[in-house]
Amino acid sequence: MKKTGAFHPRLWVMLCVAAGLPLMPAWAAPAAQSSQASPALPGMPSAPVGAMPPVRSGTAAPAVPGVTGPGFNLVELLQELKSNNPQLLQARHVYLSAKSVPPQLAAPNNPQVGYIWNNIPKGFPLAVNRAGGSQYNLTQQIPFPGKKSLAAEIADRQAESLNAQSDALYLQLYAQLSTTYYQAISLQKQIDVLKLSITRLEQVKQITRVRYANNAAAYADYLNAQVMQSSAQNDLFSAQRQYDMTVQTLNTLIGKEPSFPLELRTDDDAVRLPDEPLPELENRALREHPSIKASTELLDAARKSVTLARKAYLPDFQFIATVTADNPPYGVRPNSYQIELDVIIPFWFFTKEKYGVNQAVESQIATEANDVSVRQQTLLAVDTAYNTLRQTLAQLDFNKQRQLPQALAAYRVTMTNYASNNADFNDLLTAQGALKSAELSVAQAQATALQAYHSLLAATGRSPIQAQ
Repeated sequence: MKKTGAFHPRLWVMLCVAAGLPLMPAWAAPAAQSSQASPALPGMPSAPVGAMPPVRSGTAAPAVPGVTGPGFNLVELLQELKSNNPQLLQARHVYLSAKSVPPQLAAPNNPQVGYIWNNIPKGFPLAVNRAGGSQYNLTQQIPFPGKKSLAAEIADRQAESLNAQSDALYLQLYAQLSTTYYQAISLQKQIDVLKLSITRLEQVKQITRVRYANNAAAYADYLNAQVMQSSAQNDLFSAQRQYDMTVQTLNTLIGKEPSFPLELRTDDDAVRLPDEPLPELENRALREHPSIKASTELLDAARKSVTLARKAYLPDFQFIATVTADNPPYGVRPNSYQIELDVIIPFWFFTKEKYGVNQAVESQIATEANDVSVRQQTLLAVDTAYNTLRQTLAQLDFNKQRQLPQALAAYRVTMTNYASNNADFNDLLTAQGALKSAELSVAQAQATALQAYHSLLAATGRSPIQAQ
């Protein structure tokens, strides 16, 4: 049963204190109009979606050398990823290893040098000094012209495909890094919202206590306010734990120990839909994305492999030069010379060659199907990121321009009415919960928009920094 009675003057003091505290985070306020354009990332102009505050992980860490300002922004994290990520290091060295294969395939076959002892007496197999004569042999295998150069070209195309795959891996890690980075920023904003929510609930709790002292509220209202505050504190613990885990993931991506005291900072990140229409972005992705280049290189290698397999029907050659000497065991005075030219022809009804061609043709068909799939997946990634960005920007605008101001106004009115005994306690808790949800929605929408923007950048084959 709610108690009623005269309103105590001390309650107005509590309301004045409450009015002096911030009712919403600064980053959640509707964006003010500005005559200066916000900086945009490469290739895409941007419009403000709200400034992001500096973020710190746990206690203050010592200054990190090699960065500008207190901590890492996204571009500096990408530089660390490009230099230290073990997956990228592995991909680079795999490419360098593969580039060593074409010169080996293009090099001539090694010659074979032999020495023969002739007419060794029967019963003395090792008495080479009693041989009647000796011969020096030089054997050189010569593949049919074009076979070795074509094999070297195939290996070079495959190596260049590995290089493009390394660039694609970098874009994939860039998208993952940017998503994790803005998730950390969003979690820090959620932590700010929960801390502010705890402060608001403390105000509600104190006002309820004063009203209860003046027989204007039930003691159960005070207990419910305590329960809501404890619930918000529990949510704060969970958000802080998620933030710490996200920072550990960032450390792993940039090649550092998970326990590294990483500090994060944000510059004036702002985003809007790109000026280019979606079809132009799709065409750009098909022209520039390294996955497309890698698939094209593999397709070229597969076609050349079919040509090489068909060349297996052509014969190879072998050249043998022999010098005969008559003063064994190691005579060097030539007595006569002999030259032999052999032709190595396909045999056994071309079984080996026929199945080799079948293998190459089927491999080419599979590579062509993979190329179609890669192009479809690239276009799907562009379309998905573009639509996500467009929808999230609309949601962000709605949350900041309508939902959040309405929730803030409802909370202020309900707080005032509750203090003057014109509103129910449950209405106040509902208004406070709605305001917290609106603030969390703004934080999440801001992070999702920036994540979608960088996903779109990666899907079109670009990143904020140029490859070095």
